Amino acid sequence: MPGLIGKKIGMTSIFTPDGKNQPCTVLEVGPCVVTQIKSEDVDGYNAVQIGWGEKGEKHATKSEIGHAKKAGTTPKRKTIEFRNDLEHQMNAGDVLTVEMFEEGEYVDVVGTSKGKGFQGVVKRHGFGGVGQATHGQHNRLRAPGSIGAGSDPSRVFKGMRMAGRMGGERVTVENLIVLKKDVEKNLLIIKGSVPGAKNSTVIIEKLWN
Repeated sequence: MPGLIGKKIGMTSIFTPDGKNQPCTVLEVGPCVVTQIKSEDVDGYNAVQIGWGEKGEKHATKSEIGHAKKAGTTPKRKTIEFRNDLEHQMNAGDVLTVEMFEEGEYVDVVGTSKGKGFQGVVKRHGFGGVGQATHGQHNRLRAPGSIGAGSDPSRVFKGMRMAGRMGGERVTVENLIVLKKDVEKNLLIIKGSVPGAKNSTVIIEKLWN
């Protein structure tokens, strides 16, 4: 089975049967519609394309409108593909909900991490800074230190860990446990944290058994 698309509602905590307070994340997932079935004969590979969220035709392109009408649905805000060999088990227009997940199973969650702007090496890479506050140091506690040799090679090597923009990247958190699900409200409660801010789009990938 493919995964689903949804958004991050926020974090909370629940008590386990043995009395432990477990931090968790609430996700509003689906319902998602199968917008296209791709096959190796026609497209060169096997995949299931699903869409989530409504988009008015006023804001959709003609190609998006035509693609949605061919699948018998409305234009979707976000579409993704899951490559697998199960395309023969689904049809365009099928609706997928959180009912496909089981409590206690493991999932992968993909999201975009929070953007933190331009950060130094201590926050961005975990550097320890340059020495202590004594011995003549001045405004050097969070400096990167030496970044390479001088005359040879007379340049900074690519990939050098330095200050720069941090966050705003695609992040996958693997093997998170589904603690609870609410089919009527399209909610999934996942153990631990997932990347992204509140109301950000996430992808929940169902793992193979």
